Amino acid sequence: MRVVVLGGTEFIGRRVVERLVERGDEVVVVHRGRTEPDDLPRCAHLHVDRRDFAEVADRVRGFGPDAVVDSYALTRADADAVLPHLPDVPLVLLSSVDVYRAWELLLADDDTPLPVPLTENAPLRQGRRPYQGRGVGLDDYDKLDVEPAYLARGGSVLRLGMVYGRHDQQRREEFVLRRVRAGRTRIPVGAGDALLTRLHVDDAASAVLAALDQPAAASGEVFNLGESVTYPVRGWLRLILNAAGHDAELVRVPDERVPEDLWLTRRLAQHVLVDNGKALRALGWQPTDPTTAVARSVRWHLDHPPTDASADFSADDQALAG
Repeated sequence: MRVVVLGGTEFIGRRVVERLVERGDEVVVVHRGRTEPDDLPRCAHLHVDRRDFAEVADRVRGFGPDAVVDSYALTRADADAVLPHLPDVPLVLLSSVDVYRAWELLLADDDTPLPVPLTENAPLRQGRRPYQGRGVGLDDYDKLDVEPAYLARGGSVLRLGMVYGRHDQQRREEFVLRRVRAGRTRIPVGAGDALLTRLHVDDAASAVLAALDQPAAASGEVFNLGESVTYPVRGWLRLILNAAGHDAELVRVPDERVPEDLWLTRRLAQHVLVDNGKALRALGWQPTDPTTAVARSVRWHLDHPPTDASADFSADDQALAG
């Protein structure tokens, strides 16, 4: 299979490219050229800013792709810049469970009852630009502006849970691992009872391949992707500690005393738990058991610690002292 991957040099897109090359597919990665690690698999690259995609459209069509994977369409402008120039082949878009109303309620700390797990037909966000003004550089981001254009082209939309694993720029486990590296044996946490669907990057990549391999089943469809077993946040912390071989006590403290980087352990207003049954049935996709997946991720992150990890645990000490 010949596959064009848009934005395939970091985290999820990178793992998709690796999996495609490993199985013998011919791949062209289209990206800005700002990130091109030495250990990327050998394949062709086209360097262009997404907004200037028209400049390489002839080369993309000349490659004769059988499919296109878009791993980094964040705004409607991102979709508009590429879709008119793509050949009529199966498309796979990486989206997010943050399109759901439940995510909006979580961010707003609104405890309006909303049942889970969420199927693909669950209510979507009522508002737009979920991260605008939050200081994370995603003011214009909104997958709800992106999905319709791909679905209109018969594309497949994969709504990913909270993705973790090797090369994760957000380092999802770091709030625990920095305490592991410091030898902390008591960690102040809140209730830790929220259910938030997670997904290992390897499973995200395998779902992309499943959608590519079964275009008839995937075309024009939306799929939730997440682990089949979701541990509450406190249980997830315990999985991380066990994988790191570190014995630490999770000490319950009032939410107002929970250190800021442990905010996920506070009592959250809304669960964001998705039903992955459609992907299992239609695509034959199967995610890894979270115990195995978390252990794989933790080992990689312990071997590749961040260079800017904070060694300040004064907030922990204050919380534990009461």
